[in-house]
Amino acid sequence: MSARAIDEPHRVSSPLELLFDLTFVVAVAAVTAQLAHGIADGHGLAGLVPFLQVFFAIWWAWMNFTWFASSYDTDDVAYRLLTMVQMAGVLVLAAGVPAAAGHSDYRFIALGYLIMRVGLVTQWLRAGIEDPARRRTALRYAAGISIAQLGWVLWLVLVEAGILPSAFQLPFFLCLVIGELAVPRWAERARATNWHPHHIAERYGLFTIILLGESVLAASRGVEGALEAGEISGPFLVIAGSGLVLLFALWWLYFLVEAGEGLSDRRHRSYLWGYGHYGIFAALAALGAGLEVAVEQTGHDVAASPLALGYAVAIPVGVCLALLWAVHALVAAAPVIFPAAALSCAAVVLLLPLAAPWIGVAAVVALIAAGCVVLVAVTIWGAAAGGRTGSALSWPGTPAR
Repeated sequence: MSARAIDEPHRVSSPLELLFDLTFVVAVAAVTAQLAHGIADGHGLAGLVPFLQVFFAIWWAWMNFTWFASSYDTDDVAYRLLTMVQMAGVLVLAAGVPAAAGHSDYRFIALGYLIMRVGLVTQWLRAGIEDPARRRTALRYAAGISIAQLGWVLWLVLVEAGILPSAFQLPFFLCLVIGELAVPRWAERARATNWHPHHIAERYGLFTIILLGESVLAASRGVEGALEAGEISGPFLVIAGSGLVLLFALWWLYFLVEAGEGLSDRRHRSYLWGYGHYGIFAALAALGAGLEVAVEQTGHDVAASPLALGYAVAIPVGVCLALLWAVHALVAAAPVIFPAAALSCAAVVLLLPLAAPWIGVAAVVALIAAGCVVLVAVTIWGAAAGGRTGSALSWPGTPAR
């Protein structure tokens, strides 16, 4: 297991990586469905913290595998089998999502996470043995991940035994999250791994598409629920159409620029760029839940108020817009999304639900989608006016025009 070349030409996602991503489709669908149930029952705010906790486990497991594979994807028998072990862990985690979200029972989440980490630590130990030049880095990763996993097991034991008071459970969780995020930074100080910038950019883009697809799936569940009521109303058509336009606009904004070149030139910003995607990914998953309930409420009554339903869509969109500007700014040589335009659009989006009691949820969703369309148009116009048409309007794999 030797490190792959940092400038390997035509590096793309492998079929095994694409298969691995399919297990996360199941996990994200499970956590999104649970959040949608909470929103529909009027407990969206109460379900937000469990959603973010479970989504962190999903995202961090994907992150760990993705960055390791970018450096050490040997694609031999041992590598494939250990990847299968990690896939099994993701599926166990996905099976535990309903219990975690509904009853704060994290046992299956912890079990799935443990299975995944066993596979990952074994991979790092193998890299430490077979790649002497980066042995210290690999062993640091193995040690840091193992210690962090012991911390998660301790947290679960203390919670299940009733030893850890409920007021301290979230702070304990956040401390463990900080520890997890610190492991790569600490390990890479020994010697940086050979992650491939264009490969990483493609992997993040593919996961973004998965999350957009989950939003489409979640919205389709809402459509099914509305159709079961036997009535296709005007608000139903407005929300369904606006939801599609909204997701397309967010896709357009994310893929305004190919991040590979920027990551290659600014590798020191990879931590902020990679970690910043947690907010983008979580927001896209939450948006799917919001759209599902917004569509569903056109067919039958839900416990959530119009204001809550409006914010179930607006908050994820606002967070996504702000973070899209931020992650693009980290790696782009020139502004991709102008900050004034992005932040102004996010502010307007977050204010729109206040009008929901008077204009209705459908109108709020339509206006949110319209705001994002305007942001896309302003960004394209600004790119053309600034002579950056080639870089800003091309997407991965498309030559500048």
